[in-house]
Amino acid sequence: MIRGKLRLRQASWITRGGTEAEHHISKVGIVIHSLAAKQRLASRLPPSCVDLTLSHVMPGKLYELYNTRAGRGCLAALGFSMMEMGLIRVETQHHIHGGKVQELFLGDIHTDWTQRTHYRPTGYQQPLQNAMHHIHPCPVCALVYRSTEQRPPVLPRGSVAPLSLAGRWTSQHCETRPNVLFLTRDFSFDPDQHVWEGVYRHYSDPTCSQPTFTLRASGHYAQGNPSAKVSGATEFVFKVIQVSVTAIEESTAKLLNGTRPGKCGEAGGWEVGVEQDLTSTDGCTVLGIKLPHKEYELFKTELDHRKHLMLLIGERPTDGSSPDRPQRRPTSFQAPLVLCGGGETNPSHRHGSGFNSKQVQLAASGTERLALVVLLVLGSVLCSWICVY
Repeated sequence: MIRGKLRLRQASWITRGGTEAEHHISKVGIVIHSLAAKQRLASRLPPSCVDLTLSHVMPGKLYELYNTRAGRGCLAALGFSMMEMGLIRVETQHHIHGGKVQELFLGDIHTDWTQRTHYRPTGYQQPLQNAMHHIHPCPVCALVYRSTEQRPPVLPRGSVAPLSLAGRWTSQHCETRPNVLFLTRDFSFDPDQHVWEGVYRHYSDPTCSQPTFTLRASGHYAQGNPSAKVSGATEFVFKVIQVSVTAIEESTAKLLNGTRPGKCGEAGGWEVGVEQDLTSTDGCTVLGIKLPHKEYELFKTELDHRKHLMLLIGERPTDGSSPDRPQRRPTSFQAPLVLCGGGETNPSHRHGSGFNSKQVQLAASGTERLALVVLLVLGSVLCSWICVY
């Protein structure tokens, strides 16, 4: 349980559509629900924090980890951070039947555990839904609404579907990445030939209405073993063979034409709306693309609350690096993709991967200022202390 104050400051100059905020924590407590969890907590706390108080804590009782007035602080050893509160966005969707859905976007969490306590987010996590204004049906929403700190909701297990990549998978909405990256993804897989194609459409705004460039990638993939770290997930190895880029804006074409010869396609040959192959230059340095390129990935398929099939692909490293070694394989996921059609199982000879590409930095037309919103957020963040990441 986390209590404190949140002060909304100004529209973010880095992430359009977001609001910068300051948070001040006054109290942090943890409710232990099993003796095993109590032992794991004690093993991670320094001796000064493992005192008689913790030894007498019983399951279901609140144990205070931090209090500004009492001067008690035991958070550093747990890697605790609420830096995600530094960037906030609220979206309200109005439906034709009169209902509405409210979603709260909090700042992204660094994929490197050692960086989390001081990382200032520039992207978002998956949104939280307002327990009163949510998508229907939402069984989890009702469970959360009726829960308390002492009696947390027992959530239903996710429906893990047998892994089948065949077909076309697309983003459900505009996706945000760290370092001012807005995009949608579109994948096609052919399990028989072990080839795939990915189309990444990049934008300069958080609603994905102002396109900047489109990237098409292709290659081969090999399915590996079930993940030992993430239940229900499967390990993959992807190899990118070919990449092509289409500049949508004049400023993007101008930027690409300014690259040195041999570094990003045909020097001076970039035109708006004309696709250019990057194979001859082994990628494009300004976009962070290298060819050929291998990555160690993590995939998982699930069914949502409406029994629709979703594909989860490993999260990209926050620092922009690539999971090019087995030890860098992700252990969390990006936003889920939905299956658009099962018939397109034969991608063209240009097949793509979920590799990382840098956002082309373009001059923004201005910063959208959000209206002040009073938020009351109740989150369960302490779970990450106990779980293996």
